[in-house]
Amino acid sequence: MRTLEQKLLIAVTIVVLTSGFLISFLVTHRYSVSLHEALIGEARYLTEAIALEAADLILTRDLVALQKLLDQQRQSNPSLAYLMVVDRDRVPAHTFGAGVPEDLIAANTPAPDGAPQPRAILGETGEHILDLAFPIFHGRAGTLRVGYSESGYRRQVNRLRWQMAGFTLLVLLVATAGGVLFIRRITGPVKALAQAVNRVDQGEIKVAVAVQGDDEVAGLARSFNQMVERLGAYTSRLEQQTAELARAHDQTRTFCRLVQEIGSMHSLREIGRTLIDRFLEILHADWVRLILVNELQAGFFLISAEELRTELDPAAVDRVNAAIEAMQTGANGRKAVTGLGAAPFVPPGWGRDNGSFEAVLLSHEQSPFGILLLGCGAQCRCGPREIELARTMAEQAAGVIRRAILHEAEVQDLHNRLECSAAFCGIVGKDPTMQTVFKLIEDIAPTDATVLIQGESGTGKELVARAIHQQSLRGAGPFVVINCSAYPATLLESELFGHEKGAFTGANRLKPGRFEQADGGTVFLDEIGEVPASAQIRLLRVLQSQEFERLGGTKTIQVNVRILAATNRDLIEEVKQGRFREDLFYRLNVIPIRLPSLAERQNDIPLLARHFLRRFSAAHSKPVRTVAPEAMRRLLEHPWPGNVRELENSIEHAVVLAKNDQIEPRDLPRALERKAQPTSTLSPNPTLLDQERKVLEQALEQSNWNKKEAAKRLGISRSTLYAKLTRHRLRPAKAR
Repeated sequence: MRTLEQKLLIAVTIVVLTSGFLISFLVTHRYSVSLHEALIGEARYLTEAIALEAADLILTRDLVALQKLLDQQRQSNPSLAYLMVVDRDRVPAHTFGAGVPEDLIAANTPAPDGAPQPRAILGETGEHILDLAFPIFHGRAGTLRVGYSESGYRRQVNRLRWQMAGFTLLVLLVATAGGVLFIRRITGPVKALAQAVNRVDQGEIKVAVAVQGDDEVAGLARSFNQMVERLGAYTSRLEQQTAELARAHDQTRTFCRLVQEIGSMHSLREIGRTLIDRFLEILHADWVRLILVNELQAGFFLISAEELRTELDPAAVDRVNAAIEAMQTGANGRKAVTGLGAAPFVPPGWGRDNGSFEAVLLSHEQSPFGILLLGCGAQCRCGPREIELARTMAEQAAGVIRRAILHEAEVQDLHNRLECSAAFCGIVGKDPTMQTVFKLIEDIAPTDATVLIQGESGTGKELVARAIHQQSLRGAGPFVVINCSAYPATLLESELFGHEKGAFTGANRLKPGRFEQADGGTVFLDEIGEVPASAQIRLLRVLQSQEFERLGGTKTIQVNVRILAATNRDLIEEVKQGRFREDLFYRLNVIPIRLPSLAERQNDIPLLARHFLRRFSAAHSKPVRTVAPEAMRRLLEHPWPGNVRELENSIEHAVVLAKNDQIEPRDLPRALERKAQPTSTLSPNPTLLDQERKVLEQALEQSNWNKKEAAKRLGISRSTLYAKLTRHRLRPAKAR
C-alpha cells in the first residue's frame, strides 16, 4: 500500500512529465515547419538560378558546357544530391555516375503555372531528398530536375528534440527534488505520529513524537506524548510489583526444592549443577560458577552450568588462595577478588566491558571451602538480599558438598593412577597381552634388530613402531613411515629408493628416496605384504648391506637405518603361495611382535573409550565426560572387526553427536546397534573369522555394498576391506 508521500510525489511527477512533453512537442513541431519552409525557398531560388544559366546552353546545343555547369553546381553545393535536364524523356545532361534511375525521371513534373514543383523522394540509400522540377524556357528547352538533400534539415530537428528532452528531464529532476522537500515538510509530522502509534501498538512504551509548530498536527503530537508518558509510568509500576512478587515466590520455592534434592545426591557434578541452576533462578545473573577447594590434589574444582573441571595450575590455585585469604581478613579484598575476573574463572569472551562480577566466600564451621562467582550484565538485578540468600543456601549444603569434593578427588586420583600405569608411549592397554608387548618393546628398542609387527588392521602397529623408535638410541633421528599399499607397483620403487633425473618419463629432477631421508633414524614399512616382487629383491639388499642405487642411477648409496615392518597378512602363507620371498621374510622376522585384536583384550575397551573421550572432547570443545552404562555395554558387546581404529572413530562420532555431558546409546554409530541375530548356518561356537564375516556382511548390506561407506563404518581403510572381502570370498548377491 502506497503512503501519502508516495502518492503526492507520483502526482507531481505526472504533471511535470505531461507538461514538459507537450511543450517539447509544440516547440519542435513549429521549428520543424519553419526549417522545412526555409529549405524549400532556398531550393527554389537555387533551381531558378541554374535554369537561367542552362537555358542558353541548351538553345545553342552546347551539351558539354551544360554537363560542366551541372557538375560545377553539384561540387560547389554539398546539399545537392543530383541535377539533370529532362527533354522529352531524354536526359542530355546529369550528375549520376552510374546512370539515371528510370523511376526518377517520371517521379516529378513542373507545376501547371510554371513554378518549381517540390516533391519528397526517398533515395536508394534511404536518404530523404526534396526533388524540384523547373521548366527551362517555358518548357520548350526541357525541365531542370534538382535533388536537394534534407539531411541537414533533419539533423537540426533531431538536435532540437534531444535538447528539449534534456531540458524536460532537468525540469523534472528539479521539480521532483523540490516536490520531495515540500511534501516531506508537509507529511513529515503526520508520518512520525503514525509510526509512533504503530510502535505503541506493538508493545513499545517509551515512544515520543517531536512537536513542531502550533498547528493542529503539533497539538495532536503533544497530546499523544502525554498519553504515552502516563501509560509508561503505570506499566513500569506494574512490572516492578510483578517482578518483586515473582522473585519472592521463586526464592521460597527454590530453597525448599534445593533442600530436598541435595540430600539425595552424592556426585559433585550433580550437586554443583543443581546449585548453579537454583542460584540462576534466584539471582537472575548472566552466569554463576562455583570454585571448590580440592585439598587432596592441592587444586580446586571449577563448576559451571556446562562442566566440572579440575584445575591444578599453580598460578590459578594461588589466585584462589589469595582471594579466600583476603575475603577472610578483609585486607586488600577488592584487589584480590579482581584476580578472579579472568580465565579460567569467567566464561570465554566475558570481560569487564560486559558488566561486573561478585565473589562470595563460602564457609562451613568457620572454615572456607569455596567461592561463589556470579557475573552481571548491564541489566543486573542481583541485590544484596538475593546474594545473601544464595550464600546461605550453599552453606546449608556445605556438608554434602565437602563429602562430594572428597569423593570426587579420590575417584580422580584413582583413575589417574590406573591410567598412568596402563599407558606406554601413547599406547593404552592394561591387558596382560599388551603388557607383554610393552615389556618386549623395552627390551628390543635399544638394539638395531629388524622387527616384524603383525596384527589385524586398526590394532596400532604404527604406534608400536613409533614407540620402538622413541625408546631406541635413534629416537632423535627421523622416523619415516612408508605405506607400501598406497603406491602402485610402478611408483613404489621410486618412492623407496628415489630416482635420477630422466630415469623415466616425468622424472624432471633428482628425487631422494625414503631410505635416504631416514638416514640415521628408523624406516617403518607398513603393509609390507603388498610390496611387489621386483621391489622385494631391492629391499632384501637394503636389509643385508644397507646399500642401494636410485632408479636410473649407477652410484651406490650407503645408509644407516633401522627397519621396522608391519603387515596384517599371514606372511608364511604368502611365502607358500609364492607371493612373498622366503629369504626376505626371514630377514624381516628377526623379532616378531604380534598385536592382539581388540576382541582378544576386551578389558581394555573401557580404558580406551575414556582415553578417546578425553581427546575428542577437547578437540571438539564439548563438555562430554563419561559414557553411559548402556552405551558402555554396547561397546563391550560389539565384535570390533576394525579394532582400536573402529573404536576411536565410534567415540569421535558419539562425542560430536552427544547432547549432554555423557555418551548415550543413541550417540553411537548405527553399526553398534544391537539387533536380533538372524538364523545362521554357522557352527554353535562361531570362530573369530565367522564373527568377522558376519560383521562385514552387515556393514556392506547397511551401506548397499558401497565399499567406501562400509570401510568408513568399520573404521578401516578400503585396501583392508578389499583384503577381507577376498579372504571371505564375499560378493554382492547379484554377482554370485
